[in-house]
Amino acid sequence: MKPQRIAKIDHEIQRILGTLISQELQDPRLAFVTVTRVEVSEDLRHCKVFASVIGDRHQARQSLDALQHASRFLRGELGRKIDLRYTPELIFVEDRSAERAIELAKTLRDAAQRWTPKESE
Repeated sequence: MKPQRIAKIDHEIQRILGTLISQELQDPRLAFVTVTRVEVSEDLRHCKVFASVIGDRHQARQSLDALQHASRFLRGELGRKIDLRYTPELIFVEDRSAERAIELAKTLRDAAQRWTPKESE
C-alpha cells in the first residue's frame, strides 16, 4: 500500500481514538491520556497506538491497563467510524517521548549554565 494512504489512515485513526478516549471512556483508572502517534501495519490488521500519560509511572500503568481493557470497545467504535475492509487490532504502547524531551531540555539548560562564563571573571 502507498505510504501516503497509510499516513492518512494513521492520522484518521489517531483523531478518532483521541476523541473516543477523551469523550466515551469513563474508566476511573484513566489519567490524562493523549494519543500521540499511531502506526498501522502494511496489511491494516494491527495498529500500535502510542499514548502519552500525564502522571507518575503508577498512573501510566493503570491508564494503559484501562486502555487495553477497553480495546474491544474502541475497536468496535473505530470500525463504525472509519471505512476500512478490516478494523485493525489495537495495541497500546506508552509514549514517553515528552518526558525524555523535558529531561533533555533540563540537562541542556544545566550544561549551558555551567559552561557560560561568569561576568565577574
